[in-house]
Amino acid sequence: MAPEQPVFYYDLGDPEGYLIGERVMSEMAVVPEWEPVLGRALGLSPAPGEPDGLRERIAEQALQPLRWPATWPPDTELAMLAATFAKHIGRAVAFSLAAFRQAFAGGRDLTEEGTVLVAAAACEMHPTALMKGISLRSVTTGLATANRRAREAGVDALPAIAVGADLYSGPGCLEAATEALATQAGRR
Repeated sequence: MAPEQPVFYYDLGDPEGYLIGERVMSEMAVVPEWEPVLGRALGLSPAPGEPDGLRERIAEQALQPLRWPATWPPDTELAMLAATFAKHIGRAVAFSLAAFRQAFAGGRDLTEEGTVLVAAAACEMHPTALMKGISLRSVTTGLATANRRAREAGVDALPAIAVGADLYSGPGCLEAATEALATQAGRR
């Protein structure tokens, strides 16, 4: 029996989410579902500007150097609606990675429509389709449902990864979730 698919909860305005997002697909034995959530709707706020060690961890991962967005903290509602629309059309990972990179490698502001459109273009999403898509009731409902799902899972910090009924959050969530999957696989 295959292990249950993990769920990766993230907000595009979260630098820790960026670091986990860059690794989660290659390091987990089971490809996770990417679940965009609005941290603000969960009562969470992004880490303060440039938390200790972030630049070093980015360098360790061989990512482009950190360029902090000028507007902090960002209001990511537009970007998270776009990520939800991207998920509906099968492009959640591509769009989310492009948006994370715009924010934290490019220093671009996710509150600006242009930044969201650049991220969408990077994964071949048409700008008109994206702008129409984020205004769809199914997309706004989808984001609200994801937020509710995250609350019900016990998400109290982002990023977070659910493995079955277990939830791991914060900077070490990927390592803990990977270990939990390995433990589950060993029991099968």
